[in-house]
Amino acid sequence: MISGFFIKQYNQMTIPAFLLDADLNSLPLIHKGKVRDIYDIDDKHMLIVTTDRLSAFDVILPDPIPGKGIVLNEVSNFWFEKLGDLIPNQLSDVTLNQVLDNEQDCQRLEKRGIVVKKLNPLPIEAIVRGYLIGSGWKDYQKSGKVCGIQLPENLQQASQLPEAIFTPSTKAAVGEHDENISYEQTIELLGEDLAKQVRDISLTLYTTAAKYALERNIIIADTKFEFGLDDNGVLHLIDEVLTPDSSRFWDAKEYKVGTSPASFDKQIVRDYLETLDWDKTNPGPTLPSEVTEKTAAKYREVQALLTE
Repeated sequence: MISGFFIKQYNQMTIPAFLLDADLNSLPLIHKGKVRDIYDIDDKHMLIVTTDRLSAFDVILPDPIPGKGIVLNEVSNFWFEKLGDLIPNQLSDVTLNQVLDNEQDCQRLEKRGIVVKKLNPLPIEAIVRGYLIGSGWKDYQKSGKVCGIQLPENLQQASQLPEAIFTPSTKAAVGEHDENISYEQTIELLGEDLAKQVRDISLTLYTTAAKYALERNIIIADTKFEFGLDDNGVLHLIDEVLTPDSSRFWDAKEYKVGTSPASFDKQIVRDYLETLDWDKTNPGPTLPSEVTEKTAAKYREVQALLTE
């Protein structure tokens, strides 16, 4: 288990090598998620801090992945800017220095904290699948469908789908599981017009990003988007976008139909945990340093491939 408080220098700023908790006293805590701590600023803004916490099988593990929060934050911000012509997003022009009066907190949260617009989040996760893998592959083997959507016969594991599909789910509380819902249920939750808007923009965002990523030898097999509305009912992209935590990234050079391709994400951790006698409930086991280091390297690798 990682212990102590290690410090690295980034552009002459003192930034922790890892961050398990934002631990801010100057702002009220709104929500503590699996990875992000959210603080209230005013009627229009809030602070999101992306920590280095890691969850697996819906359990937050005791060990951080050093630098993971920085990668997730910077990758999300990259996509927010790149996809900004397609849909407004949560980013604001307010800086950390404007909302934190403690220089030490500013330095500690540098690269991990962003001030965002306060929006009304929709009660669904907008999942888009472009390839047949994971729970979708299991569904297909049983029924020939994924989340109720009929697919062609004789597809194999990791097959590219004829076209990307929209398979929304509910949002579960920390420690609980999301549940897949049909498009009809999405309409019941959001109304027909908003449901169609969410579906259409989710598919557009995915196909745009997937094309860009493939040019850099990354396959985006699937991903999760979240959305919120402003006071005028305008849809915004929120939370994280196309990160190794919210997406399944594959190396296009290693991709092969009929197998489960290795992912640029926390699959290293999942594979290690599967070797343990652990019932996948709290408390989670500690991780060997080689597992955390390899996982951190995978996060940095995909960031470099996507953004450099």
